[in-house]
Amino acid sequence: MARAAMPYGSVDPVHALADAEPTPFWLADPGRPAAEPALVGDETCDLLVVGGGYSGLWTALIAKERDPQRDVVLIEGAEVGWAASGRNGGFCAASLTHGLGNGLARWPGELATLEALGIKNLDAIEHAVARYHIDCAFERTGEIDIATEPHQIAELKEAAEEAAELGLTRHRFLDQDELRAEVDSPTFRAGLWDRDGVAMLNPAKLAWGLKQACLGYGVRIYERTRATALSSDGLGMAVRTPYGRIFARHVALGTNAFPSLVKRVRPYIVPVYDHALMTEPLNEEQLAAIGWKNRQGLSDSNNHFHYFRITADNRILWGGYDIVYRYGGGVRAEYDHHPATYEKLARHFFRCFPQLEGLRFTHTWGGAIDTCARFSAFFGTAHAGRVAYAAGYTGLGVGATRFGAEVMLDLLAGERTERTELEMVRSKPLPFPPEPLRWAGIGITQWSMTRADTHGGRRNLWLKAMDKLGLGFDS
Repeated sequence: MARAAMPYGSVDPVHALADAEPTPFWLADPGRPAAEPALVGDETCDLLVVGGGYSGLWTALIAKERDPQRDVVLIEGAEVGWAASGRNGGFCAASLTHGLGNGLARWPGELATLEALGIKNLDAIEHAVARYHIDCAFERTGEIDIATEPHQIAELKEAAEEAAELGLTRHRFLDQDELRAEVDSPTFRAGLWDRDGVAMLNPAKLAWGLKQACLGYGVRIYERTRATALSSDGLGMAVRTPYGRIFARHVALGTNAFPSLVKRVRPYIVPVYDHALMTEPLNEEQLAAIGWKNRQGLSDSNNHFHYFRITADNRILWGGYDIVYRYGGGVRAEYDHHPATYEKLARHFFRCFPQLEGLRFTHTWGGAIDTCARFSAFFGTAHAGRVAYAAGYTGLGVGATRFGAEVMLDLLAGERTERTELEMVRSKPLPFPPEPLRWAGIGITQWSMTRADTHGGRRNLWLKAMDKLGLGFDS
């Protein structure tokens, strides 16, 4: 006798986590390249790049593209792409400002220019992927911001109108029926589809491909080589590592969430922890149940938001929601995993897609994101212009780090360019206060954001004050 089908919600979603490996899905690839040897002894070069994530890799590569004769060294404390660059959701966005709303609030007079530069930057990434034969499953399918609450529908309509006023024709508002024809969830009410401004990709393979492109250009890469100190040395700079020193005319810092070698930069960055789940591959019946034929990236419109996308082998990555800050702002391996967040994410996943009940998660992981008070990158120089830095990408660094690399190289060259003349590039966010004020402020902000999500989006006095001061907290 056949067993009757169980209704949706009859299985505890946490059971789907039983066999999940606590490791980043992207980095568990058997094709992961071997690490380059560590630096032993002293080196000299024209440009030293510190950090083997996207920020450093793009800087080294573009430096060689601009001048193939430039002698470039890149050092990485662990392995190329092991941190945020290999653990993120694979959303490669054109936006340099963490979305239109944030850009309009902070740089309304130059937002049209920033949007144009962002699309140019995304085009350049797509071109580089093709030029260097980087097999990273690059798909320029766009992203849909989703309303799951009634008040968010009006917000998305307003965003669509703002995009139209800026001449951005790639944005399309979707009503509930149109949205659920793209991806079907009972929680979806409306959407705003940026059809050309976001690409989906395999983040680790992008990092590994950029590493190979750098090596092909003659960049000397030393992995498992941590920079421990930065100091002036005559007309150049010296960086100390565990087994030697590197003497360079210029230094570009791409350390992001990790403590900057330029100590005055540190108050501008708070490392927060983001977490994600990856499902097993969906079968044809499961795919048909949710649609998703156009493979867009998705994110909901809550303050505590989820981001989710479908991979090349038809898995679903489901991440976000919690933004975990640890007192003191340390970056440690033991902070990478947060079972309470995994449980919460699993429950939310099956609330969004109840038709996928029975699907299992194969991987769980987390990692640090470099967030700043304005949600988008900031830039600067130190040591009389011989050192440049870019940091604070706040979760949107897959695409924007390439732009940041161009800015750092412009600043090191002392060039006035369209990029360096931007107010966004010339200004800084407000720094975060020291502990314990930082911990208390972040806690109040987290509580207030949760309250707004459950009270029709209404922002309390704390959030309104933060908005007025230009302060924020996000991932």
